[in-house]
Amino acid sequence: MNSIDLILLNFNEVRRRSIKVWTSIPQEKLKWKPDDEAMTCIEMIRHVLESEHYYHLAIQNQGSLAVFDSPFEKQPFSTVNAELKFAEPFRNQFLETIKSFSEEDLSNIKIDRSDSGYIRSLGDMLLRVAYHESVHTGQLLDYLRTASVPRVRVWD
Repeated sequence: MNSIDLILLNFNEVRRRSIKVWTSIPQEKLKWKPDDEAMTCIEMIRHVLESEHYYHLAIQNQGSLAVFDSPFEKQPFSTVNAELKFAEPFRNQFLETIKSFSEEDLSNIKIDRSDSGYIRSLGDMLLRVAYHESVHTGQLLDYLRTASVPRVRVWD
């Protein structure tokens, strides 16, 4: 297994576990949030999916985008499955882009996000994207605990 295969495995495992958490949230709790400044559950799921699309475009651009016209903004919030279905083609394109990279690309391609305070190698950036999703999935587990909703087991 090479580095690209491991990165893809990590993306697939992170998403598999995220989906376990996301689909366990009762429909009536999707608009729940722990305080007025927080995202709701469904907003956080959308944020993860939309951010992955942004990161994909930034990786292709080898840096931050001057303008990001998000296709997600036009979508009404409804269900987790609707969010996943809408995001699926973007996700598939992202995974195909990852497959197109070589081992050398992981070190040699730089992603310039100076506006966010960093310039990182492609490999580092890809790991950051998966980590971003993992952090928000952990936040949702905390949301569920706070809202007294049973939590699924992600460590299978």
